[in-house]
Amino acid sequence: MTLVACKNNTKDTVEINTDQKNNTIEKEKKTSKPRYNLNTVVLSNENVVDFLTWYGELNPETKIEIETEFGNIEVELEKKTPLHRANFIYLTKKNYFNSTFFHRVVKNFVVQGGNSDESLTKKDRKRIGNYLIPPEFISGLKHDYGALAAARSWDDNPDKLSNPYEFYFVQNTKGEHHLDGEHTIFGKITKGFEVLDQIAAQKTDKGEYPLFNIKMKINVIK
Repeated sequence: MTLVACKNNTKDTVEINTDQKNNTIEKEKKTSKPRYNLNTVVLSNENVVDFLTWYGELNPETKIEIETEFGNIEVELEKKTPLHRANFIYLTKKNYFNSTFFHRVVKNFVVQGGNSDESLTKKDRKRIGNYLIPPEFISGLKHDYGALAAARSWDDNPDKLSNPYEFYFVQNTKGEHHLDGEHTIFGKITKGFEVLDQIAAQKTDKGEYPLFNIKMKINVIK
């Protein structure tokens, strides 16, 4: 009887200690400081993967809306490309895109955005950081009509790292599948294809820049 009582007491004691430990851990989680201070963090190639992984876990949204003078475009971001999704949500919540334009238009090819000649855009990039994103090529994600993909430099970029600030939509209804495996696709248009086509129909100069600025404002839906 003494042995049984001792075993029971030991078991009870272990359970209490485990519960206390779990409660302590939960309290520490609630009171601990975030890993990154969003007001002061500056992104670089050294911290970008860790930061976007952390930020993506805290910000799981996948739907955004792009407001333009031609109407709105709704976009669903791809969960299978977590770094690019998190980056786009981060820049959206930092209001980066609201000072940018659709700055390159090639009808029946692509409509590209995320840059401008505004001084604020350059200041925002300096404030957010100078970095590139590792590619996330996913089988099944293709350059179909309405696909959202990351722009990138083709010079001195053997790893096909993505430009974090500039993106494009495929405007060719037949797709642009020669770009599959070259640029990371991280979303698609779900509503507003007619808006994309109107933007693509705007007149441009020889450098493919629209003659009139096509401004945008991007919001997170959910």
